[in-house]
Amino acid sequence: MTTFVDRVVLHLQAGDGGHGCVSVRREKFKPLGGPDGGNGGHGGGITLVVDPQIHTLLDFHFHGHVKASNGGGGAGANRDGANGKDLVLKVPDGTVVLNADGEVLADLIGEGATFEVARGGRGGRGNASLANTRRKVPGFAELGEPGDSLDAVLELKSVADVGLVGFPSAGKSSLISVISAAKPKIADYPFTTLVPNLGVVQAGDQTFTVADVPGLIPGAATGKGLGMEFLRHIERTSVLVHVLDSAALEIERDPLADLDAIEAELSAYGGLEDRPRLVVLNKIDIPDGRDLAEMVRADIEARGYRVFEVSAVTREGLKELIFALAETVAQHRLDKPAPEPSRAIVRPRAVDESGFTVEQDAEGVFVVSGAKVERWVRQTNFDNDEAVGYLADRLDRLGVEDTLGKKGAKAGDPVRIGDREFDWQPNAGEFVSGPRGTDARLEDDEARASAAERLAARKARRVRSDDELLHMSADGTVTSVANAHRPVLVTDDDDTDE
Repeated sequence: MTTFVDRVVLHLQAGDGGHGCVSVRREKFKPLGGPDGGNGGHGGGITLVVDPQIHTLLDFHFHGHVKASNGGGGAGANRDGANGKDLVLKVPDGTVVLNADGEVLADLIGEGATFEVARGGRGGRGNASLANTRRKVPGFAELGEPGDSLDAVLELKSVADVGLVGFPSAGKSSLISVISAAKPKIADYPFTTLVPNLGVVQAGDQTFTVADVPGLIPGAATGKGLGMEFLRHIERTSVLVHVLDSAALEIERDPLADLDAIEAELSAYGGLEDRPRLVVLNKIDIPDGRDLAEMVRADIEARGYRVFEVSAVTREGLKELIFALAETVAQHRLDKPAPEPSRAIVRPRAVDESGFTVEQDAEGVFVVSGAKVERWVRQTNFDNDEAVGYLADRLDRLGVEDTLGKKGAKAGDPVRIGDREFDWQPNAGEFVSGPRGTDARLEDDEARASAAERLAARKARRVRSDDELLHMSADGTVTSVANAHRPVLVTDDDDTDE
């Protein structure tokens, strides 16, 4: 079974915001209760946090789909929906977060480092929150905003002070097993180590960590062998140690050739030129290995490397190597600049910043872009005319109509905001209150009644028919229903017999 996973793809879905509620208070003796629709709850987000007790991405390998809970919908009596529960995913130190295109979103280093990888959707406002002096009883509410949905790639780059590099079967696993408590797999065939191993080494009062990187071969930086998968684990190391096999059986191999080959791969990978390097000539417990180590030591030292002859079997030379590593790590830590405490960064919006842009694409569509306007569109119920009219008013106040006019847009031109495309109709006029859920400005001009026609219709509704106005009592007296408190007597002389 796989026990170490250093790259996974997570399918993330943050929670959607709950819809706002459309409600009007109905209570006895209170005919004008007003709107009381509550707001929807916010959707749950997904956050990554570094936990020092986690050392692998194995859990995400088996559970690659992560979904946060949605926000609850609003209700009447000004009851707001519940917020969705945020999810916190624990990742190992040194996790890099990338999107599907390979762009780095976050580099999580240090205990407690956090990153919100998927944001939950905002809850929609109910009609109680949307009421104003013009819309006293809105007949609409905002929809909940969808949560972020994305595929995130997590890559683990081991955080270690010392990185052991070398050819397969050079003795790296044996070396880390004797200088630390790590128990890697050790065998007499190449590519025994398939996953990086971490070990903690104690040298006097100093402690440092060592990473055993799987064996590299020529071409590893271009994808050959396993090198491309594990070269990233030495990116964060402070010191690189070349472990050279001084008792290699291959005729074409020797410590100098191995050193040149590994250095070529490190240079091709890039970003490791500033790391201090030490060289370990391993397997001097073999007579031929000791003789070869003594022969090449002078040539390696002439290149500026500190050389140590060791044996992982007899533990010869290990004490000098451990204290030399501790000294080099301590010096590298001193040379690094002190980390600055994290500060809150406030980026106020510029005075002349509109918050949106308007551009015309190749097809002639005017595309309006901006986080605010796109969120407004997502939260609008386009099946409700009053909600559409409210959106138009908000865009007008923000200056979208003026900008479209300056860009050359004319009535009937297509305009796209987010995933919605519509024909632009400027100068809709002021909102006039009407039946809930309607907006007279969105009606067709031919079907819309004129002011005179609307006035005549109102007068006609006030005039009652004769049957409604007159009522005959049992004694033959006819009274007016509309003026029942002042009975009107109708005599027989007024009747005409046809």
